[in-house]
Amino acid sequence: MLPEISGPAVHIEKLTKCFGDFTAVDKLTLDVQRGEIFGFLGPNGAGKSTTIRMLCGLMAPTSGSAVVGGFDVTTHPEDVKRSIGYMSQKFSLYDDLTVKENIEFFAGVYGVSAETFPARLDFVLKMAELEDKQDTPTRLLSGGWKQRLALGCAILHEPPILFLDEPTSGVDPIARRNFWELIYQLSASGHTIFVTTHYMDEAEYCHRIALMYGGRMIALGSPAELKRSLGVGRLLNLETSDLLESLTLLYGGDNILDVAVFGAGLHIKVDDADRAIKWIRSKLDEAGIVVSVLEPITPSMEDVFVSLIEQEEKAAA
Repeated sequence: MLPEISGPAVHIEKLTKCFGDFTAVDKLTLDVQRGEIFGFLGPNGAGKSTTIRMLCGLMAPTSGSAVVGGFDVTTHPEDVKRSIGYMSQKFSLYDDLTVKENIEFFAGVYGVSAETFPARLDFVLKMAELEDKQDTPTRLLSGGWKQRLALGCAILHEPPILFLDEPTSGVDPIARRNFWELIYQLSASGHTIFVTTHYMDEAEYCHRIALMYGGRMIALGSPAELKRSLGVGRLLNLETSDLLESLTLLYGGDNILDVAVFGAGLHIKVDDADRAIKWIRSKLDEAGIVVSVLEPITPSMEDVFVSLIEQEEKAAA
């Protein structure tokens, strides 16, 4: 049974972390609700991991405040550590121990009593589907199985809040998808999940997302809300016989708000899709460029993120 938390699971107010003259996290303010899967999305160096370390009581803020599970991270960091589970992108497992021995070790670290350990061991092995691997040396596990074991070790003490710092980094797509199924199960059972990632597709799995860039939160909302911010029917996918020449010809053109390379084509943000399509076809036809695909599409999280970063960079310039 998870302990009750009054108010938000995580409350952050103008949280700031500076290293000399460098501001890694800049006046971050947000709440994470109980049972929510909250995604922290951004490139390397955006301030995600620094924020996680402050929220876990591992690093003192320069200014501002944060309350996690009802405990202030500055004045009660040890209480915070006892009330959370933490999993980093570098799994904190011991390769020379078996799966069961790793679970036993972390049970001791988290203070799981001898009376409750058998039930917790059984839960972790079943959740991670490691029952038939409990006597296997951890070094022989694939990245996906190590990932599941690390998550199981992080929730041995039944913490109400889990911090997962880029937990799927370096594992294959199938293992990533299976891992997110576990996260959904934990959320359904009442756990609050705070997860950082730089995989745009993973952001789709979160209830809400904060987009981080340069230490600042530049957007906050559900995946659907953030996609709508680009405008329904205002994003076009274009594939042509000459991608780079098409980019040069269209950039800054009539009704064209933005153009970006996306895979084998271009994603074009426009004011009016019908008018833009006619203009684009005419422009490329004049240049002798063959259009194979030109159609309105639903924005992806990558489209949202690229658009928002470009806005930030233009504003800074």
